[in-house]
Amino acid sequence: MTGFEIVILVSLICVMAALYASVGHGGASGYLAIMALLGVSAALMRPSALILNVLVAALATIMFVRAGFFRWQLLWPFLITSIPCAFLAGAYSINEPTFKILVAATLVIAAVRMFIQQRDEVIRPLPIPLAAVIGGLVGVLSGLVGIGGGILLTPLMILCRWATPREAAAVSAPFILLNSLAGLGGLLFIGLVVEPWLWWASAGAVIGGLIGSRWSIRSGSQLWLRRALGIVLLVAAFKFIVTA
Repeated sequence: MTGFEIVILVSLICVMAALYASVGHGGASGYLAIMALLGVSAALMRPSALILNVLVAALATIMFVRAGFFRWQLLWPFLITSIPCAFLAGAYSINEPTFKILVAATLVIAAVRMFIQQRDEVIRPLPIPLAAVIGGLVGVLSGLVGIGGGILLTPLMILCRWATPREAAAVSAPFILLNSLAGLGGLLFIGLVVEPWLWWASAGAVIGGLIGSRWSIRSGSQLWLRRALGIVLLVAAFKFIVTA
């Protein structure tokens, strides 16, 4: 990768990290899209995206916890199954076009729903058995694709009215962090390969993550959070479609 390409890569990752961190996400879907467009090899994309994901999600987690938006009771039912599933799935590598199209369709539907204002905003209790099943499924997808899973969990929590947009973002950040670490652990069994440019990309991700997290916490309105998440979902869906 040339010096100019590295500058472009770092700049785009910084912007993507800010956008994703603003909704509590690590940004793996966006990083994969950027690396795919810049011709990064598949062997480097998955571990690089997960490492960047860990950095940004860690920052978002710290910021949301300090701001008082984090609710442990909304996180643990998903984690008990997602972490082991992400670890096991991370040890496998798949490239299934049909799978990517299905994920893209799911993200598009979720994105459309994010732009529709809901009249009933009453928060419902989280059903723990269902949350455990969902956590396991998201964990498998996270490990196989190389994402943290927040891109799927956040809209689901909002649409089911288990959390407000900001609470969902605060829960998704640590969910993504731990799932990404589990996925990286699984990757260690099949070989973890990174390039020197990842250090520069990491710096860009950290800067963008700080900007996005602060922006989210200081904003008084949650409507823009829904719309920002909708844009993020569409970007991720486009990534899956063009790489299918």
